[in-house]
Amino acid sequence: MLTDAKIRSLKPAATRYLTTDGRGLSLDVLPAKEGADVGVRTWIFRYRLNGNQEKLTLGRYPDLTLAAARKERDRLAQLVATGKSPAQEKKLARGGRRSDPTLREFGDRYYNEQVAPNRKDPSEVRRYLDNEIYPSLGDSPLKDVGVLDCQRLIYRKRDKGRIITALHMRAILKQMFDYALELQLVNFNPASQCSTKYIGRTRKRTRALSPNEIRVFLRTLEAADIQRSFKLALNITLLTLTRKSELRLAEWKDVNLEAGEWFIPPQNTKTNTEHVVHLSSQVAEMFRELQVLACGSEYVLPGKSSLRKPMHENTLNAVLERLAFGIADFTIHDLRRTASTILHGKNFAPDVIEIALGHKIPGMRGVYNVAPYEAERKKMLQWWGDFVDSLVNESNVVTGNFGT
Repeated sequence: MLTDAKIRSLKPAATRYLTTDGRGLSLDVLPAKEGADVGVRTWIFRYRLNGNQEKLTLGRYPDLTLAAARKERDRLAQLVATGKSPAQEKKLARGGRRSDPTLREFGDRYYNEQVAPNRKDPSEVRRYLDNEIYPSLGDSPLKDVGVLDCQRLIYRKRDKGRIITALHMRAILKQMFDYALELQLVNFNPASQCSTKYIGRTRKRTRALSPNEIRVFLRTLEAADIQRSFKLALNITLLTLTRKSELRLAEWKDVNLEAGEWFIPPQNTKTNTEHVVHLSSQVAEMFRELQVLACGSEYVLPGKSSLRKPMHENTLNAVLERLAFGIADFTIHDLRRTASTILHGKNFAPDVIEIALGHKIPGMRGVYNVAPYEAERKKMLQWWGDFVDSLVNESNVVTGNFGT
């Protein structure tokens, strides 16, 4: 039997050697490097399974203490007694595939096998796993996570009024445990027992900024002490009727400033269909400014940490949260609703507006009407750019009937 005093007294030899503690636990002592008094000492667990000799490296001493090494040895010995290979389990654990994974191990497997290959933008799920779910439940054995564990995690967000976050977290946990059920790693889905009716309901948003609120928004944005690219991005989102993700993922190869067009590839749109945005003179000028600020990046809005990655999906949301506009709360997506509301009020044709929004025309009209309305969209978006410009500069703008 080893003691800490005995381990400390071990001297490195010219060649590595083992000293045993019993029941398969040994300390592997390596020769010392030049100038060092001791060599690396590593815990090894040796065992026989199905007539074969196997071994597993547990960790280095003193990082892994004698007491901790014995405790781990005993745990692994119980695993061997049930016919399982600790060495194989450790190998499978790297991919979340061992028979008794932690929630973190299986969560990574779920993400790699189900989320990343099947979602256009899997970063939201990754963020929920890393920032919300793993800190609370990541080290728990998957099979031991119960209904109350899921409820505590979800209700914590609910009780802070973050209903959408709570519902998203519940959905991710439910889908992850559904996959675990399919693989027979758990016997039930604890997240499915967290009923959505006790979390809350999301209300359909109807928020649209008034012309005066647009003026306040843009003037406050212009005066704010934030990066110029953030100001331009929010302006462009308002003036082009595009989604935040479409601008965030935009690449310069898809922007033609001479033609005044921005091509959005199918993989970046919600409808999985390509979309062309006709740039008003105001937006074209903003893109030219962004091109300088991009410093050669392929992305229109490169990330803070790397020019090879797009801006983080939460950056613009955080900008809105920081700024005090002095008007009722609104989201970036509400800027699209704002444009749609005002354009409908100015009697632009509904189909022209819907196509500019990147929507599919509903019903049979959408089946038979495949007109792109390019001329009408150019006219409408330039009018919109001039209208918003007039609000900020308090000049007059013609507001007649523009229906087509």
